[in-house]
Amino acid sequence: MASETVENYLKALFNLSNEEGEVNISELSATLEVSKPTANSMVKNLQQQGWVAYEKYKPLKLTASGQKAAALIIRKHRLTEMFLVENMGFGWEEVHEIAEQVEHIQAPALFDRMDELMEYPKVDPHGSPIPDKEGNIISQNHIQLSECQPGDEVTLIALSHSSKEFLEFLDSRNISLETQMTVQSIESFDQSMTVSYEGHPTEMLSQKVCEQLLVKKL
Repeated sequence: MASETVENYLKALFNLSNEEGEVNISELSATLEVSKPTANSMVKNLQQQGWVAYEKYKPLKLTASGQKAAALIIRKHRLTEMFLVENMGFGWEEVHEIAEQVEHIQAPALFDRMDELMEYPKVDPHGSPIPDKEGNIISQNHIQLSECQPGDEVTLIALSHSSKEFLEFLDSRNISLETQMTVQSIESFDQSMTVSYEGHPTEMLSQKVCEQLLVKKL
């Protein structure tokens, strides 16, 4: 049974992995707010457990078993978030901190029952895919809003980041999943976008915001 600290490392490695599945130790230590020596010590422990491939001075990489272990932690987190929103009436900006605590409960039957009660949702309240019981994740077909051009019509399907502050910002603009938008114009100086959607004929969004909105074209 993995400790809460080990689970947090596995989850961080999973979330930080680049396209090659690699993670820099400096990035890992910064994300977890620990020193490099502390991170190195834990990584060696994870290597002994068979969860991480580690060579000195080279990027870290989760093994297949490490990826599955991490995905199952993320499954618990995202199922919890979805249950809190769908069955308990929480806002999407309220659920992350609660799920951070619940994800460490070692009771697979609890999360399987959540899954069943919600009729097996594929994504969490922020549009992120929920891994299945084997740790498999269905890849999503989306692009960043910042990649779109004037005239494009899109639907918001997910967020690349879901901090409370960002979600509250979206709430203040009445932007949620499934919001349909039309790109009106792009500012050449800073790449901010003017978009329109229901109830908002003109809304300017910064490049930073547009990069975090994941959409599909209509």
